[in-house]
Amino acid sequence: MDNKFISQLTRLYRARFPYIYITTYEEDRALGLIKSLSASEKLIKIPREVFVWTQTKGFTQNDKVIEGTNSPDKAIDFINDVQKNAVFVMCDFHVYFGVKGRQVDYNVVRHLRDIIGKLKTDKFRKNVIFISPELIIPDTMQKEITVLDMPLPTLEDIKAKFDRMVTQNSQIDSSELDEEASEKLCKAALGLTLQEAENAFALAMVNDGKISIEDLDTIQNEKMQIIRKTGILEFIKTDLKMDDIGGLENLKSWLMKRNNSWSEQAKKYSLPAPKGVLVTGVPGCGKSLTAKAMSSAWQLPLLKLDFGKIFSGIVGSSEENMRKALKTAEAVSPSILWVDEIEKSLSGLNSNGDSGTSSRIFGTFLTWMQEKTAPVFVIATANDISGLPPELLRKGRFDEIFFVDMPTQKEREEIFKLHLTKRIKTPEVSGKIQINNALFKKLAQLTEGFVGAEIEQIVITSLYEAFFNKRALTLEDLTNTINTIVPLSVTQEEQIFELRDWANVRAVSATPVDEQYNNDNQDDVNAFRGGRALDF
Repeated sequence: MDNKFISQLTRLYRARFPYIYITTYEEDRALGLIKSLSASEKLIKIPREVFVWTQTKGFTQNDKVIEGTNSPDKAIDFINDVQKNAVFVMCDFHVYFGVKGRQVDYNVVRHLRDIIGKLKTDKFRKNVIFISPELIIPDTMQKEITVLDMPLPTLEDIKAKFDRMVTQNSQIDSSELDEEASEKLCKAALGLTLQEAENAFALAMVNDGKISIEDLDTIQNEKMQIIRKTGILEFIKTDLKMDDIGGLENLKSWLMKRNNSWSEQAKKYSLPAPKGVLVTGVPGCGKSLTAKAMSSAWQLPLLKLDFGKIFSGIVGSSEENMRKALKTAEAVSPSILWVDEIEKSLSGLNSNGDSGTSSRIFGTFLTWMQEKTAPVFVIATANDISGLPPELLRKGRFDEIFFVDMPTQKEREEIFKLHLTKRIKTPEVSGKIQINNALFKKLAQLTEGFVGAEIEQIVITSLYEAFFNKRALTLEDLTNTINTIVPLSVTQEEQIFELRDWANVRAVSATPVDEQYNNDNQDDVNAFRGGRALDF
């Protein structure tokens, strides 16, 4: 259990705070902690007996039901009349505080306020603890109730549960389970309740009668359930690998060096978990693909944050949605939080039309990025850097800012290789074309100024042409398609040069410098494309 939470609860006990509100779905775990703490003379000095109330049974103590305490008023009278040091745990009492579709029960609220004085000054030490999965407090009790968020199980809690399950299930094959694999499986379960983690581990074990690092996906699927329920974050499942991205070697190398930086091994080097990276540059050059490939490479859940879902028509709910989204990202950490085209999300920042809601949400996001301690890696992509506020770009928000330029000759060769080898798998389709480095080089020479997305479309369009004519692909199909496409480097020439000017002094190139602007075959390209190529 989190020592900070225990310390906070201990102080509230000893300071005789009358009402404590603990938000958690793990009622049994919370009750176990409260009972343990209430019996500890070392921590709270004066031990207390624990009474647990539910609407169905009333108060119980040591599984003995105390008759006549089912109703909330009778329960409050019981609290007031008990002549001993005690803690009264009220489960799901929030239904009287005004849950959705139900009015506040003001008689119950008034009754709670009536006994506050005695709870604070009586010779017997008494604390009332409300346990509920949602936080609902009536306005008139705002100053009387102290709220604590019970943290999810720590890595140590989950490891203890996992080790017990492996030990108790001796028929399960754990021969492939080494210390590193165990740590990865337990870290993957961070963000789940103990019951959810137990269910995930049990499912992994019964799938094939063994437990190994291959069961990581099973645990990730349990996390998907949490994310889907938020309605704000989207869980992105992808099989993309870093090798599926042509070029961008600087960016890929930087990311791979930071893989496992949240592990126990990294702590030996006193390494902090990386905060995140901003990837900006020309549209269609692999920024979004990189975010997706990271998830597979790092074996972490990829969560996509949609700012459009954050905003809501109800006053105050947009800010709550942002806090909920960030809290969820932390709950399933270590994780990757992806904000695609972040400049569009912040487009209304300087507008007064939403009474400052956009500014407050952005402020919440910035503060969280700066101060977060949970291992949530933020990857943001942007096409138009002019729409990004300067406070987002300063050091401390992101570890690094990378600029993705037009693909170089070498990168275009890699991109053609990726798409041609992925889609052409039989001689029936390839025909007389030799799918080799010579072909990749020739096509790359003909596509100076094309972005990765355009190169992919060249391959797809050419294959459609061959499919329609019921024949194998030809080199002519590819060259004709190249000749009919007006690349982004032509249609957005001014914007690309502005991007480069900005990136020259503010960002790191995603491509090694010695690969950039390799235009040895520019004359051939110009002749082939009628002089349409950009002068880089």
